[in-house]
Order: sequence, then structure tokens, then C-alpha cells
Amino acid sequence: MSVPCKYIFVTGGVTSSLGKGIISASLAKLLQARGYSVTIQKFDPYINVDPGTLNPYEHGECFVTDDGAETDLDLGHYERFLNESTSQANNVTTGRIYQSVINKERRGDYLGKTVQVIPHITNEIKRRIKLLGQTGKYDVVITEIGGTVGDIESLPYIETVRQLRWELEKDSLVIHLTLLPLLKTTGELKTKPTQHSVKELLSAGIQPDILVCRSELPITEDIRKKLALFCNIKKDAVIESLDAETIYDVPLLMQDEKLDQVVLDRLGMGLHEEPELKKWKEFLSRLKKPKSHVKIGLVGKYVELKDSYKSIVESFIHAGAVNETKVEIDWIHSENIFPENVADVLSGLDGLLVAPGFGERGIEGKIEAIKHVRENHIPFLGICLGMQCAVVEYGRNVLGLEDCHSAEFHGNASNKVIDLMEDQKNVSAKGGTMRLGAYNCAIASGSLANNIYGRDLIRERHRHRFEFNDSYKEEYEKAGMIASGINPDSDLTEIVEIPDHPWFVGVQFHPEYKSTVTNPHPLFVAFVKAAVTLKQ
Repeated sequence: MSVPCKYIFVTGGVTSSLGKGIISASLAKLLQARGYSVTIQKFDPYINVDPGTLNPYEHGECFVTDDGAETDLDLGHYERFLNESTSQANNVTTGRIYQSVINKERRGDYLGKTVQVIPHITNEIKRRIKLLGQTGKYDVVITEIGGTVGDIESLPYIETVRQLRWELEKDSLVIHLTLLPLLKTTGELKTKPTQHSVKELLSAGIQPDILVCRSELPITEDIRKKLALFCNIKKDAVIESLDAETIYDVPLLMQDEKLDQVVLDRLGMGLHEEPELKKWKEFLSRLKKPKSHVKIGLVGKYVELKDSYKSIVESFIHAGAVNETKVEIDWIHSENIFPENVADVLSGLDGLLVAPGFGERGIEGKIEAIKHVRENHIPFLGICLGMQCAVVEYGRNVLGLEDCHSAEFHGNASNKVIDLMEDQKNVSAKGGTMRLGAYNCAIASGSLANNIYGRDLIRERHRHRFEFNDSYKEEYEKAGMIASGINPDSDLTEIVEIPDHPWFVGVQFHPEYKSTVTNPHPLFVAFVKAAVTLKQ
């Protein structure tokens, strides 16, 4: 007889941005390290069908999965911690829920019924929550509910969790993440906001099983007893979550607090072996004890909100640890770069990454930055739009092409070296219509990319509409910029490099989406290594 899948629901209270995603990923890592098969899913309460059309200033980075889903950035944390790919099923929004229910209503699936939030919307949420658990691949499914308890948008999700608790009985539990604010005038941690948050959850019919309390100070025994008493929770289920030096410390901090043991006990599951976290600890040791230091400039147009480039930042952390190097990121707004100040703005850098993005704002600054590092032999990595800017810069300043630009910004340019992809020309809807997901790339033998990957065929994730215009490829290669990576099915140029430059690579795909703690992305590893080597 097969053991039923267990479901863990993670809710938040008091305030947003407490780190439900990191707590969920940390718990999943601990359970995985004990030998259990675990996955995590995120349910977001906003009406957008996916975050693909959201401004990065609003939502931070849009993470892309192998199967082409545009998702919440928390899925990046899930993958980086578990070293396993997520999918369309791992991120669901209210927009997608309502879209599904309305489509069913239009088809006549509910003929004779008045379609309502309960049961139709909650049933659809329930169905989506159970999808991954019904595959038979997982022992545990962790579901993170976006927002905070009490939000109007989150009510259908909270109601669904209430229903599932009754249906699943002992095969589910609820973890409530909350805040113990420090009142600096008295030096006290205050429990009242947490009590009110739990009361709000109780009023919705849900008794949390475990409290994870974010705090600036260690939680005293008296506070644990008080929270247990007022929140109907056993004292060992009051878990302290102190501010950490790095998010990668959190699994070990949660292990010290025995979060995984409490969870397994409440679910009636065996502890199995002690968590095997040797590689994780080795990574942390290298991260915290670097032998060298490099300064990498990150040129982008959303640098005010660093979460817009979350996966890039984490990829540098992974690559830095491999190279035993501290990677300091110098955040540079592309709108602040001009020909007259580019040397000053980029001075002291050991490498430059030009980030992805959309829209014309800040494009000329990116092009000026690329020109500077190309001419001054500074290591360069361009991602998606960053690669396209490198192609435009080379066309203007090396090939001498007049009116050279991308069709994305200047559709009437004389030399559109970046043009709209053929299969995008009849696309009018914006949501979910880009070239998305993982595609193959064949790498030229003897190229820098071939040396970096150590393979002739790779598979990377994409998110774009425009591409390198192949009619210019021969002209570029004669001038010294080669196409070292090509999609074998569409002939799309995936990678460009300049062989006579110390380290100059542009990629149409997003390598940052595939970098994890245990499998740092080779492009970032090689880029950081080049920066270290050239600095010496």
C-alpha cells in the first residue's frame, strides 16, 4: 500500500517579505537531505495570469522554468536550494485560477449551476494544489500561500487550506511565519502582533501547527511559552528564525531549531537518516572564507530594486564560492552612463555584466559600457538584451554600420542587426507569448563557450522576442565576433564571443536561471575566474 503524499501549507502574518519562500525552501532542503522526495509550489493572490507582464519594479525578477512558465522569483529559490527543476504546476496565480473557472463556465461545464467562489474557485485551487502530489513522485508537497493572512485577495486560498485540512486530516499541517518586532525603546520582543495574526488565521478556521518567528534577537523560553499558550501550539513548535548573514545559512539555522523533526513528528513520518548536508556546508565555508576579491559591475535599468536581478546575484554567489572569491557587485544604472563619463563610472571594475531587460530606456548607456570594456580588455558577460547590445555596439564601432540598432527600439533603422524573430511577427498578445523555456544550443568546437561548458550540446532557458539578424553573421565573423552557439533546429544565434578579447561572451539565453548551490552555472564560474585571473 502506497503512503499518501503529505501537504505542508506555509502562510504569512503581520507583514510581507518575511521570507516564506526561504523558509519553505530551507524546510524542503532538510527533508530532502533526510531522503524524502519534496517539491514546493507558490500560490500568488494577484489577478495577473503570470508575472510575465509585471514591471520588475512591482514584482522583482520573473523566473522562467524549463517548460516555459513565467513564474514568481521564489521558484528560483526552490530550484537553487533543491537542485531540481520546477514547472508550470509549481506557480499558480488567482488570474490563472479564475481564467480556468471562467473557461469551464463558457464551455458549459457548470450548466445549471451558479458559479461561485465557494465551491468552484476553491475547488479549482484545491485541484491545482493536489496536482504535484498526485504524480506519485513526491513524499511531501510544500505550498507557499502568497501575501499575508487577512488580505482580501488571499481569502479564497485560506478557505481552500481550511477545507483541505479536513479532507487530508493527518496528512497535512500549517506553518505560520510571523514577526516578533523589537521595540527599541524597551529592548523587548513583542508577541502581540503574532497573537493577532494567529487569531486572524483561527477566525478563518485554521489552527496553525507550527509558528516560525522572525526576530532580531533570540527568543527566550518565556516568549516561547507565552506564544505556545496564546496560540494553541506546543512549545517545541515555536521556531526561532533569526536574521541570517546569508539566505544559505537558513537551512542550518532551521536544523538547529529542529524544524524538520517537528514537521516529521506532526505528520507521523520517520526521521530516516540525519540530514546529509556536507556539500552545503562546504559551499558555505568557501563562501564565507574567500581567498580573493573581485568587483563586477552590473549594468541594468532596474538597479533600484535589486530583486529585479535576483538570479544573477545568486549566480555570482555560487560562482564566487567555487572560485573562493568574494564577488562585490557594483550596481550601475544604465541611464547614468554617457561617453564623457563611462571611464569614470566603470573605473576599478574587474568585470562587467550587462543585464537583460525590455524597453529603450537606458540602452545607449549599456552600449557605451560595452564599448569601454571591449576596448579596454575587461571581462564581459552579456545576457539576453545584454548580448543584443553587444552586437549593436560591435556593428556600430567595429563594422562601421550606419544607423545600426535593434528593431525592438528602431524599427526603421538602416541596419537592424537585432530583429524580431520570425515566429513572433504575427504575435499581438503580450502575456506568455515570447520564446520561453529550454532550447538546445550546439557549441562550436574550440570556442571559448566550448571550453567553458566542456560539451558540444547544451540546453538553456530563454525569454525573448528578438534575435541576432543572421544576414549579418558572415560580416560579423570576418570582423572578429563569432557565433559560437547555434540552435540546431532554428539556426538562431545563441552565443557570440570575441576570440581576441581576454573574455567576451554574450548569450541570448538566461544562464542565471539554472545556477544552483550544488551546480553553479559554468558561465558564471568561468566569468568570475577570468576576472580573478586578469586582476592578478
